Amino acid sequence: MDPAMANDVTISINGDAMEVPSGKTVAALLQLLDVETAQIAVEGNVAQRERWREISITPGATLEIVRFVAGG
Repeated sequence: MDPAMANDVTISINGDAMEVPSGKTVAALLQLLDVETAQIAVEGNVAQRERWREISITPGATLEIVRFVAGG
């Protein structure tokens, strides 16, 4: 096993499996993915935006990152 991968966990983002560093918070994960957070919501086993800096991503987490768009 690659030692660099030893601290990674597998999660699901928008239906795709992804390896991410263990211990990342939701806010850190979004920064790692270079996601602009102004007009998104994160659905799944995650709390409100105000807590994204506190909530750690756990192995097996399932997240849906949804971008708000104008229209009707």
